[in-house]
Amino acid sequence: MKIGNVDLGERPVLLAPMEDVTDIGFRLLCRRLGAAMVYSEFVSSDALVRMVNKSLKKLEVCDEERPVAIQIYGKDPEAMAGAARIVVEQAHPDVLDLNFGCPVKKIANKGAGAGMLRDVPKLLEITRAVVDAVGSQVPVTVKTRLGWDKENLIIVDLAEQLQDCGISALTIHGRTRSQMYTDQADWTLIGEVKRNPRMKIPIIGNGDITSAEDAVQAFERYGVDAIMVGRATFGRPWIFKEIVEKLATGPVGSPTGSLDWKLDILKEQVVTSVARLGELSGVRHVRRHLAASPLFKGIPDFRQTRIRMLRAETVDELFEIMEITRTLLHSIHDA
Repeated sequence: MKIGNVDLGERPVLLAPMEDVTDIGFRLLCRRLGAAMVYSEFVSSDALVRMVNKSLKKLEVCDEERPVAIQIYGKDPEAMAGAARIVVEQAHPDVLDLNFGCPVKKIANKGAGAGMLRDVPKLLEITRAVVDAVGSQVPVTVKTRLGWDKENLIIVDLAEQLQDCGISALTIHGRTRSQMYTDQADWTLIGEVKRNPRMKIPIIGNGDITSAEDAVQAFERYGVDAIMVGRATFGRPWIFKEIVEKLATGPVGSPTGSLDWKLDILKEQVVTSVARLGELSGVRHVRRHLAASPLFKGIPDFRQTRIRMLRAETVDELFEIMEITRTLLHSIHDA
């Protein structure tokens, strides 16, 4: 599959953009574990055009993580076009993505993110403005949802309109904005968009890909060109390796990675976070990922250990807890 001239291979698996999650360290780890392309945290167009340092920091990328996409959001066409120029000039991303899907109230209720689904003419105006501004330099893509709510499932028509604006690929999250992240993602409309003979650009499916089996089903049942994995990466960045190996080997594939290997991957994530943010901020940033890891399911009375993880403030404290869990897990598996 190609987005513009960016070749992502056959049935690629992408890391979804997630605020306060997909920083450069996490992106590098997921790329190494099999993600075909990674996305930045979303960046405010208004903040970029004002040259706010915190937002400019989000534009930092390195060659080892490429191909990488930078995602921006906003509600003003001029600001979005200006921000796109800044992104291309400073980060030189392989792909520039427009966020029309974030459901969080402070974003959507101000008319940005998924809020744009209530103003399709402006959504299309923004898309055309960004494509006109930077489309000759970098592929412009869009990530959005099925619609604002179940009474306004507009994605089939919207997909055609976005394609006519000149975007190079479309990612669809299988929920409405009103669903936020509740209920089960509905892929039927994603499949309908993909089957539309008028659609020529790649369609990327997103929502509830939590296992290699989910990934296989998404490709085979709905025919998408790529899939995007988000929340299932929390405490489990090796899900990319699991999916890629399953897609390559089919039902004969064996489990991916030993228990010790997975724990060492989580420790690597801690080290990377601390190196980037300092010990206290780095531990606070990553500890919620560890506490959410499915690796620890099955440990008796794990609740207290999870609380300790969420309260840890030093690397030594966090690693001590992880080594205790390592011993517990081995005792369970060896029993």
